[in-house]
Amino acid sequence: MKFRVMTIAGALVLGGAAAALAHGGATGIVKERMDAMDAMGDVMKSLTTIMRGETDYDAETVRKGAGVIRSHSGEALTKLFPEHSIEGPSEAKPEIWSNWQEFETLADQLDLFAAALGKAADNGLAHGAGAGAMGQESMMGGSAMMSEGGMMGGGSMMTQGGMMGTETPMADPEMLAQMPADGIFNMVAQTCSACHSKFRVEKK
Repeated sequence: MKFRVMTIAGALVLGGAAAALAHGGATGIVKERMDAMDAMGDVMKSLTTIMRGETDYDAETVRKGAGVIRSHSGEALTKLFPEHSIEGPSEAKPEIWSNWQEFETLADQLDLFAAALGKAADNGLAHGAGAGAMGQESMMGGSAMMSEGGMMGGGSMMTQGGMMGTETPMADPEMLAQMPADGIFNMVAQTCSACHSKFRVEKK
């Protein structure tokens, strides 16, 4: 599970790098949201190396990165997608507006997980010093709250009223804040991946 999600994060980084090359000519709101996506992509690239153990763990870097992601999520993200704004080099799919509630829920979910990541920064990694109180077994043990199917599918605590046909509320921010930082980062990466797969045009 952990390797798979880290692979997702790596794919998001590579996708962001490719997208940056295609941003020439973007103006107005389209350029604003592309710039926001680039900023988040840069943070994901930096944090991925930390979560993989390729770079020394630094709680302040994780906190700052989480702050950047949060500054571009939730309402700050959705307001960058006024209806029909897919002109020029935009990579947005029309499905954003036909499935607006789902898109908005993913944006809010990203905000929740980014906030939790900032709070969990001092918990360290699951296998490192200062691992979060919930531990590796809870974080990666196949529970519904962490699996991709559970997070985005039916019956899990990670869904929000009606997004996927459930009435289960979003996770408790205080509970999330007790988890290891890499567990929360995985949730951030999965949310980004879910949004990209549904609402972003794949470049060939």
